[in-house]
Amino acid sequence: MLQKCEGIVIRTTDYGETNKIVTLYTREFGKVGVMARGAKKPNSRLAAVTQLFTYGQYLFHASTGLGGLQQGEMISSMRAIREDIFLTAHASYILDLTDKVTEDRKSNPFLFELLLQTLNYMNEGYDLEILTNIYEMKMLNVQGLYPVLDRCANCGSTEGEFHFSIKEGGLICHRCFERDPYRFKIATGTVRLLRLFYLLDLNRLGNISVKPETKAELKKVISAYYDEYSGLYLKTRKFLDQMDSFRDRL
Repeated sequence: MLQKCEGIVIRTTDYGETNKIVTLYTREFGKVGVMARGAKKPNSRLAAVTQLFTYGQYLFHASTGLGGLQQGEMISSMRAIREDIFLTAHASYILDLTDKVTEDRKSNPFLFELLLQTLNYMNEGYDLEILTNIYEMKMLNVQGLYPVLDRCANCGSTEGEFHFSIKEGGLICHRCFERDPYRFKIATGTVRLLRLFYLLDLNRLGNISVKPETKAELKKVISAYYDEYSGLYLKTRKFLDQMDSFRDRL
């Protein structure tokens, strides 16, 4: 049976001399794997539409295993992402994270919209680090992770000074600081942004201007939380960290 979908290429694997296995994240069906026969040939009509980051309309033969990609029509190649190594590094991590935490053929139109909007913003030149942090925060629920960000994870208080505790799984207030001597001592602005990123409708993202020291705190907290609770060890994350430290030295 032929099925039509709107999708983003989130992974490609060479198969034989001329073929590719392409993983699409689609609006209609969630994550779908398809065989693109002949896509590695330069003159193939599937060559352009099976490049990583591409957003398009796809037609494929559905089956219980790998589908067969019949045709595709490009909506956006995300050209700016392709042409800048820092953009490529951030966007590759976003795709990898999406691939690792989603199940095959489990539709999630909200997640598709989030991924598409994030890539569009990256392609248009919005702040890469902030977009990556927002995406990481949004992907926590997909993994069944629910950090406590609206109150103290220990006593439940909503008033006072807050730091972030990996041990307690969220924010803790000044009354409970002694429960975790290894807590992250973060600024009030960082606390506010963690909450905002977790809840924000990305369509309403304006120009968020964030100081370098606040960005550093956000990255430290989010990375530590992922390391402790997600069970993910992504090569794209490691590469991204290397790229960021290289850029910081420039």
